Amino acid sequence: MQYKDYYKVLGLDKNVSSEDIKKKYRKLAKKYHPDANPDDKKAEERFKEVSEAYEVLGDPKKREKYDAFGSQYDFRNGHNFDPSQYGFENNVRYEFRGGEAGQYSDFFNMFFGGNGFEFDNIFGFSGTNGRGQRGNIRGEDLRAQLEISVEEGFHGTEKKVSVRGKDGVKNLSFKIPRGIKDGGTVRLKGQGEKGMAGGENGDLLLTLKLKPSKQFELQGIDLITTLNIMPWDAALGHEVSIDTLDGRISVKIPRGIQTDSKVRIAGKGYLDGANKRGDLYIKIKIMNPNSLTKEMEGLYKKLKNASRGI
Repeated sequence: MQYKDYYKVLGLDKNVSSEDIKKKYRKLAKKYHPDANPDDKKAEERFKEVSEAYEVLGDPKKREKYDAFGSQYDFRNGHNFDPSQYGFENNVRYEFRGGEAGQYSDFFNMFFGGNGFEFDNIFGFSGTNGRGQRGNIRGEDLRAQLEISVEEGFHGTEKKVSVRGKDGVKNLSFKIPRGIKDGGTVRLKGQGEKGMAGGENGDLLLTLKLKPSKQFELQGIDLITTLNIMPWDAALGHEVSIDTLDGRISVKIPRGIQTDSKVRIAGKGYLDGANKRGDLYIKIKIMNPNSLTKEMEGLYKKLKNASRGI
């Protein structure tokens, strides 16, 4: 009888984690599934091999039993061995019961034969009884990234997106919920790749990136906006009208304010997951006039002379 190196079948190291075993199996099973390779006997045999390997390595108890047997004896390169030398009865024929004849190797049936196994539906497999037969497979999820403005994210909006899959380009319309977080995801059910053999379609996962707008920069759930003011307004104080996400409001700029100072407006920022508002910060930039009239120039000179010694 030939010893089966199930780790080699999946192309994995013996110290691999259970999660990595599952990931590799999913990849290989999709690649060699009969519905993806019609009338391809080699692919069908390969599908059976990886299914058998996962049935053992994907089950902690079976894997423990398999590893314990393999650690005691040096089986390499598929060497044949006599089961009777390792505690199994002589002249016993190990047959598969509960599925098509030949679905599993004699090696598998020697250890785990009987009623076969069932897939754990890890990605939509739900074959007749999971024994490597044709079964439906859920389609793969598609992923894309979309940039929206802070204003669009705050108020919610409707967007159109074009996504390319294996079957071509899809043009979709969808709604972005109010207060979506930077890096948040919108899931469009069934808009991913098509399932196989009756399996459900995958989903489209859109990751949303909040880009700085002309008006606002997002920091956490706080917003930053920049206000340019003239030197005399900074020195004497000033009342201005500014835009917020809720409309225009009047704000008093305190006298003597300096460049890069900030004026805080509570509760006028972005939203968090609990519908709590952040704050709006007005960042001050003191700007000089692009040109001076003679009167303005005279006043600046008087101001310069008056400020000596301050």
